Amino acid sequence: MKEILTGIVHRIEQAILRAGLDAGETVRDVRVGLRYTAVAFAEGAGVAYSVTDAPCHSCVQFSGRRPLAGKPAGELLGFLDSIHPTEVAVGLAAVNALANRPRDELTEGDVLEFISLDRSDDVAMVGHFGPLVAPLRERVRSLRILERVEKPQGDLLPVQDAPRVLGESHIALITSSSIVNHSLDELLSAAGNCREVVLLGASTPLLPEAFEGTAVTCLSGVVVAEAAEILRVVSEAGGMRQFSRFIRKVNLPLRR
Repeated sequence: MKEILTGIVHRIEQAILRAGLDAGETVRDVRVGLRYTAVAFAEGAGVAYSVTDAPCHSCVQFSGRRPLAGKPAGELLGFLDSIHPTEVAVGLAAVNALANRPRDELTEGDVLEFISLDRSDDVAMVGHFGPLVAPLRERVRSLRILERVEKPQGDLLPVQDAPRVLGESHIALITSSSIVNHSLDELLSAAGNCREVVLLGASTPLLPEAFEGTAVTCLSGVVVAEAAEILRVVSEAGGMRQFSRFIRKVNLPLRR
C-alpha cells in the first residue's frame, strides 16, 4: 500500500500544511457510524464515508490510541496513511472538519450548474448519486453508473469496469469515498482525458491545493452547519438523507 502515500493521500496531508490549518486543534468528539464517520472540534465538524464491508483481521481498530477525543488533530490526520478503511475515514473526517468551513469561494447550488455539459457528452458516474441521474440523462448522450456490483444490474455496471468507462467518457463524476478505499489515484489516472472531473460527496475535502496538477476540475462537498445534529445522525447509522438538513452542499470549481 505504500505507493498510495505519494498520491492523493500525500497531497491532502501536504495541502493541510500549506493551507495553514491547525493540526494542533483538539478533537472534541469522534463517531464511527455504519454509513458515515464524523469528527468534531470546538469549531467545525466533518464527515467521511464509512467502509463497513472491508476485510478486517482484528476486531480492534485504533489499537492503543484510545480515547480519540482529546487528541490533537494531527494524530487523527495520520490515520489517512492507514491500510484500514475505518481509520482512513476518521482521518478524512478530521481533514474535512478542518478544511470544510465557510469561506467566500464556496458556492451553494446544484453541482451540475458548475460543469459544462453537452448533448454529445458521455458521462461516467463512479458511485450512484440518485438525484443527479435523471437531470444528466436529459442533458447528455449517455450516462454509465459504476457501483460495487458483481455483474451489470439495470443501470449499474461493476466498478471494475471504471478504468475502461472513464477512458471512454467526456465527463467523470467520482465519489469521494474513493479516498477512503484508496482507489482515487487509479480513477483519476483513468479520467485523465475527461473534459470535466468532479470529486463528489460528503467525504470531499475542499482543499484545491490537494488536486493541483490532477484531472479534477471541481470539488463538490459539504460544510457542516450543525455539528451536534450530525454527530447524532452518524451515531444512529444515518446517512445523507437524514443529515441533509444540517449541512450545506457547496461547490468549488478548479482550473486545470
